[in-house]
Amino acid sequence: METARLRLRPLTPDDLEHLVALHGDPEVMAFISGAGETREVVEARSLPDLLARRTWLVFEGETFLGWASLRVEGDEAELGYRLVRAAWGRGYASEASRALVELGFRDLGLSRIWAQTMAVNAGSRRVMEKAGLRYIRTFHLTWDDPLPGAEQGEVEYAIARTGWR
Repeated sequence: METARLRLRPLTPDDLEHLVALHGDPEVMAFISGAGETREVVEARSLPDLLARRTWLVFEGETFLGWASLRVEGDEAELGYRLVRAAWGRGYASEASRALVELGFRDLGLSRIWAQTMAVNAGSRRVMEKAGLRYIRTFHLTWDDPLPGAEQGEVEYAIARTGWR
């Protein structure tokens, strides 16, 4: 799949090194786990989880930028994305997310696509908005070891097929 600037290709088990580099960066993982993941965790948990979804690696030319995914459940899907720090603030996550929203509605026949993040994660919230998703709600989860900002809750954004385009 291609966009104006990006090439997205399905994730394979051979992509472990890309994920180790991405998930190993504590700043990339700040709103996920608060710390980088070890190779062992990526191999045992993150890679299998991403392979179970519809996950695409995101490239600009031959440069690896990250991944974007749709976790399909019935006629809905959760949108996810994670990019290397060098790609932040350049519109890549929004561009990849818009491509997946289009794929979800046009090719997969989904009725709704949603995403969630920590309320304090302003960058991710902007990506959701630029991908066409709209704020739905703020909710609070109970964590054994909450990340800084968790007290402000999580936010959900969504777009229905009827509201797309």
